[in-house]
Amino acid sequence: LRLLPQQRYLRTERAEVSALERKRNVLCCLITRILKVEKQLHMDSLVFRVIDACQKGQLGPGVQFLSFCCHSVDVLSCILHLLNQGYLRRQEGRPHVLEY
Repeated sequence: LRLLPQQRYLRTERAEVSALERKRNVLCCLITRILKVEKQLHMDSLVFRVIDACQKGQLGPGVQFLSFCCHSVDVLSCILHLLNQGYLRRQEGRPHVLEY
């Protein structure tokens, strides 16, 4: 006798989590790549450049997404993540300017 349904939703949930992790990784890589070139950039400019790169499909070598859209909230979340990890830092006296 089996009372519980088969857990097919777990596979779907894992796939969604995996897609979100890939998206965050791609955004973090884009942020890092842009800041490596620019050395320092205003946060608003960085968000615009990342969103622009996503819309143009310039996600980097070997990265293919059929429909990859990102919003400013996604980019800001990744910026905060990278700040907490120590990959980025804010300029003293100008906290809106980020450095790699």
